[in-house]
Amino acid sequence: MRILFILCFLFSVHLYSQEDALARDYYKKGDYEKALFEYKKLYAQSPSSINYIFQVLNSHQELEQYDAAESFLLKLMKGVNYPAFMVELGYNYQLKNDLVNANIHYNKALTSIDENPSNVYSIVRSFQSHSLVNQAVIAYEKVMLLKPDYNFNLQLAQLYGEQGNIEKMFISYVDFAEANPNVLANIKRAISDFISEDSENENNIIFRKILLRKAQQEPNVLWNELLSWLFIQQNDFKKAFAQEKASFNRQPESLYRIEELADIAFNKNELEIAKEIYTFITITAQDLDVLLVAHYNLLQLETKQSSKDNYHTVDAKYQEIFNKFGTFSQTLKLQIAYAHFLAFNKNETKKATSFLEKTLELPLSEQQKAEVKLELGDILVLQEKFNDALIYYTQIQRNLKNSTLSQEARYKVAKASYYKGDFKWAESQLKVLKASTSQLIANDALDLKLLITDNKYEDSLQTALRKYAKADLLSFQNRNDEAITVLDTILNDHKTEPIIPQALFKQAQLFEDKSQFEKAEANYNAIITNYGEGILVDDAYFKLAELYEKQLNQPEKAKALYEKIIFNHADSIYFVEARKRYRALRGDAIN
Repeated sequence: MRILFILCFLFSVHLYSQEDALARDYYKKGDYEKALFEYKKLYAQSPSSINYIFQVLNSHQELEQYDAAESFLLKLMKGVNYPAFMVELGYNYQLKNDLVNANIHYNKALTSIDENPSNVYSIVRSFQSHSLVNQAVIAYEKVMLLKPDYNFNLQLAQLYGEQGNIEKMFISYVDFAEANPNVLANIKRAISDFISEDSENENNIIFRKILLRKAQQEPNVLWNELLSWLFIQQNDFKKAFAQEKASFNRQPESLYRIEELADIAFNKNELEIAKEIYTFITITAQDLDVLLVAHYNLLQLETKQSSKDNYHTVDAKYQEIFNKFGTFSQTLKLQIAYAHFLAFNKNETKKATSFLEKTLELPLSEQQKAEVKLELGDILVLQEKFNDALIYYTQIQRNLKNSTLSQEARYKVAKASYYKGDFKWAESQLKVLKASTSQLIANDALDLKLLITDNKYEDSLQTALRKYAKADLLSFQNRNDEAITVLDTILNDHKTEPIIPQALFKQAQLFEDKSQFEKAEANYNAIITNYGEGILVDDAYFKLAELYEKQLNQPEKAKALYEKIIFNHADSIYFVEARKRYRALRGDAIN
């Protein structure tokens, strides 16, 4: 008997779920009469289901049976005290264009919050389901006055945003962040849709004033952090640094955010303020690792800013650091950087190699030894001692199988083989790397493989490809003038070959490195004009747009190019950044 009961129960549940699915399907297809019929049956079986009540109601309204919907609601309200039904009744009047009665019932629903503040949940849900944003705002504001412990600042912020009430939105987001600092990252993301890089943008000014007012009323590192974040969005790193220093002085626990700010400024090429911040870290840091990373970054920055005539000063600073801290595992990154500086900047390859060979004598882990060998391999490639370089790269692959460093070494094997013209072996290595766990290595491997594959069959001697590989090597060796000359021979002697757009693009990048921006502009335009259907056209659009925006001071031209990427190259890796830059140039305040 019990088994029979269970079987009957399961059958009824199955039948019930089929009827529910049928009703939903009718409603979704817009067949509201059939949907209403099915939902009425379901409601009769489960009269306490809010879902079926609303679906019966919605079906009546879709069929414009407003009187039937009203009768249905009034009958319900006689037996059930559910304030959201008052909102639904008001909305039904609104559908009949009876705004007087609609507002009467909306106000009755709002008044019920005075009697029971928890009514706010169902009432607001109904208001929002009908896009009645103003009434939803009133409900939340009302309940927060009645019950200060109810915190609906996040919900209010979103609703204020929908209303276009930017100041109230910012205040609500900030108040919510103050009460819930663990969600600050989410709050920043929400606010970022409403501010721009322009410090004179109205929304930026409103947000800044709110934070400054908060800081005056009650000091809190949260206001410094948010002000710093705002200044970073505006690329005003000096003001951001002032806020971060104020935060650190109040809570000198960690320099992490200051380190992060320095890195952002460095990557944005704001070198002077980056140098100031790194210098502050070297003076302030107590942790040795933090201190050494700051010194490393300072030396990278000074190397970037220095001319050959000033390399002796950079060299002396490296020596000063090694004398102060020693050459041991914790200064390994600095040791590798110094060897790179000697080889690639001062062209003292023998001294660099000797220095790294001594580093290998230190008690290092396999990972650390691999890092040293990777740099040794690069220095040997610089000298065009490809076979010797391959020995080091192969050792890394053997000793650290399947690691990211091993995959990087394999890529360098492929690159060295490519430089010396062994395209077949390079290609075999690159095929494996397409599945690399490192997306950056996988992308680089794919780009190089496509370059080889697309050009190796055009000429049995692969003359153009060999020239291009030579130009690539010269670029790696910091011999940019010679690289440009080699690329010129490709452009002049191989005009009908598919490598031309690649040569134009590579040469444009070298022109940019030499600040020859007009020449770079001409190359990018040549790709766009003559190879508009090729795989490099979106790269050319983006790089040319950046050139117009950041170097040639022609923002309108930049905007037009970003727009082409947005509308014609939605699958481009530059799409998201192009949209962001386009909106900034257009002066958008809100996403």
